Amino acid sequence: MNRNFWHVWLMPLLLAILSLLGLISALVGDNFLDLFSWITLTIPLAVMAWFVVIALKKKGKSRRPMMK
Repeated sequence: MNRNFWHVWLMPLLLAILSLLGLISALVGDNFLDLFSWITLTIPLAVMAWFVVIALKKKGKSRRPMMK
């Protein structure tokens, strides 16, 4: 059961930690930390966009032509 837990939750936890680091660095830092926060907050958005594109491609392939 422990292996199944990590298999399911590893990536969401990593993305959450990355987002948290980005938010904290945006609040407390300047210069380099601003750049770090932009990068760390963009990565979860890019991952989400990637999976949306994959889902839309799969949805488009599964459509059948309409029967007359």
